[in-house]
Order: sequence, then C-alpha cells, then structure tokens
Amino acid sequence: MIEVRRARPADGDALGEIHAAAWEASHAPFFQPEFAARAVRSRRTGWHERIAAGTGTILLAERSGRPLALSFLRPSPTRPGLAEIFSFYCHPDGWGTGIAAALMTGTLRQLHDDGYPRVHLWTLRDTPQSRRFYTKCGFTESGTTRTFDYGDGNPVAQIAYERAC
Repeated sequence: MIEVRRARPADGDALGEIHAAAWEASHAPFFQPEFAARAVRSRRTGWHERIAAGTGTILLAERSGRPLALSFLRPSPTRPGLAEIFSFYCHPDGWGTGIAAALMTGTLRQLHDDGYPRVHLWTLRDTPQSRRFYTKCGFTESGTTRTFDYGDGNPVAQIAYERAC
C-alpha cells in the first residue's frame, strides 16, 4: 500500500535518509569520492528546518508504512506563474516499486490544486534513469540547459523538463 502525504515535523530524519541514499546512488558517481561522501552526509540534515520554514510543500510517499520518496515544490523563482519541483528523490529500495510514480501523481495533483498550470524541474543530463522517469510521467525537455555547481567547483550539466499540472 502506497500513501502520499504532506511531510510533518517528525519526518525530518526520514526525509534526510531518503535524500542521502538517493543522492548517493544517482549523483555521487559524478564527483570525487571525498566530496561525494560529504555531500551525502549533508543531505541527511536540514529537512527539519525546511519543514518548519514552510517555504514550500514537501510530500512524502510511504510504502507499507516505510518512507521511501519525497518531493519538494514551490513557486518557480525564475518562471513567474509556474511551479518548480526542487527535489524529487526515491530511496533505491523503492526503485521499481511504483512509489515514485505514485508520488509524482500526488505532486502533480497538489500543484494543480494549488492553481499552477505548469511545472518545471532540472535533472542531471547524464542520468538516463531519471530522464526516462520524467518522460514516462509526461514531462518533456524544454530545450533549456544549464551547468550547476554542487559546491566542488566542477559544474555538471542539467536539463530542464516541463509539463502541465
């Protein structure tokens, strides 16, 4: 059974574990091992503060009571009137179970209910698994690319995806 709900203050540690495990599997290979290890550790923290700040919507998906996926969304700072999905991560234990698709459905429903006509997100150019997932969920490449520096001084290429809510 999959449940998608708003994250609560007590969910901060679970969100951090999902973020860290997913980032380690999907992003760490692009970085030097020492930087990647620090980045994984840093992703375990900060979720309690994000929930408390209330600056966006954080959704959590659970499968049989186990938290396995998260999304963080808010108004786009660069595209007025659109929403942006800033974080969308699924713990590797949830890959292939349908939980990420259920979370995306819940995320799009939330954005629609909040009145957003469209949503965009950024993903690493060289992660075919995430790109296939977003395409399967109805996103299309917008044609916009950028480089993003995660803090190690070696920017990586990202591609923007977009779709209607």
